[in-house]
Amino acid sequence: MWFANFFIAGSITMVLPFLSLYIEELGNYTEAYVQTWSGWVFGITFVSAFLCSPIWGKIGDKYGRKNILIISATGLALSVFLMGFVTSVWQLFLLRLFMGIFTGFIPMSQALISTQTPKSIAGQVLGSLQTGSITGSLMGPLLGGWIADSIGYATTFQYVSITVALSALIVYFGIHEQRIKKEGDHEKTSYQSREVLAHIFKHPVLLMVMIVSLFVQIAHFSIQPILSLFVGDLHGPENLALFSGIAFSAAGLGNLMMAKQWGKIADRIGYVKILVFLLFMAGIVYLPAAFVTNIWQLVVLRFLLGVSIGGIIPVRTAYIRQEAPVAMQGEVLGYNTSIRFLGNIIGPSMGGMIAGFYGFSMVFFVTSALLVISGSLLFLAMNKRVTSAKHIPGY
Repeated sequence: MWFANFFIAGSITMVLPFLSLYIEELGNYTEAYVQTWSGWVFGITFVSAFLCSPIWGKIGDKYGRKNILIISATGLALSVFLMGFVTSVWQLFLLRLFMGIFTGFIPMSQALISTQTPKSIAGQVLGSLQTGSITGSLMGPLLGGWIADSIGYATTFQYVSITVALSALIVYFGIHEQRIKKEGDHEKTSYQSREVLAHIFKHPVLLMVMIVSLFVQIAHFSIQPILSLFVGDLHGPENLALFSGIAFSAAGLGNLMMAKQWGKIADRIGYVKILVFLLFMAGIVYLPAAFVTNIWQLVVLRFLLGVSIGGIIPVRTAYIRQEAPVAMQGEVLGYNTSIRFLGNIIGPSMGGMIAGFYGFSMVFFVTSALLVISGSLLFLAMNKRVTSAKHIPGY
């Protein structure tokens, strides 16, 4: 599964560096037109993914997550392959919309692995799994840019689709799913959507963990559209693409180094405690970026941000594994994925607007505040649960 996640993450991110350049090739467009449609073409994938993730999670709970992974990888491969043949921006837009329907491969793989893993080591195993997608995300843009320069944009899409299809073959031949209907006598073998939602709302900490997912994605993606511009302000135009890539990759490197370790620590100490710690850490690390005066200070802070953000995804998924009955875990993770994709939509637009009105520094102030507030709310929910539990007879 590690290799499947590596290929999927690498393939999806491989085409991002030249997506706007590909739009330029499709016609004689103005710069404003290209910039506008680049945003729409990039963002529409998250919109359809936001709508479809809970549906795939529910189907996976019922019919098996391995089957959904194969369908997802096949749909991604087909959409990416067809992008190499488009002749208009509208065709590319519709294919990116279609692609979003199948973009839940990595969250679904986390759901599959979590149900096959004992609860006591779920954080460590999910952290190991995440390193596959992180490695792919780090290498994808670099390889994509190099391949596109060598063979052209359209041909790159067609070759990328092959690596995505390879992920479907890896899952089909290399993964054996043990169907676990329930883990205790009190659990059911299937749940209706209203029962799943009721379960989430009856567990305040679980609900807060999912809300935190939204804030984390908003915070993390708020800086993405303006990071290159911020690097340009700090370093100047010389080798701007290179230094922007270093700033982007620094967070991924920190993420890669610590994802497994945070999962392992959380297995021992407690998932919610580590989530609270990581949220405060990320908030604290974000703040000094508003005051940096050179590119290397920013790179160090981006690395530390990756160290903290890297633990949030596997620890959050492991907590859901602990709190949700196995027969509804796919749907719960589907709702969580939808919330994350919503953050992916809100974050870039929010960051761009704040930077436009108040400057780059204000983006870091707002982002830091969001993360600290998230940590505070989760801390209060955790303490409230402990206080309530102490009043239960026999606690």
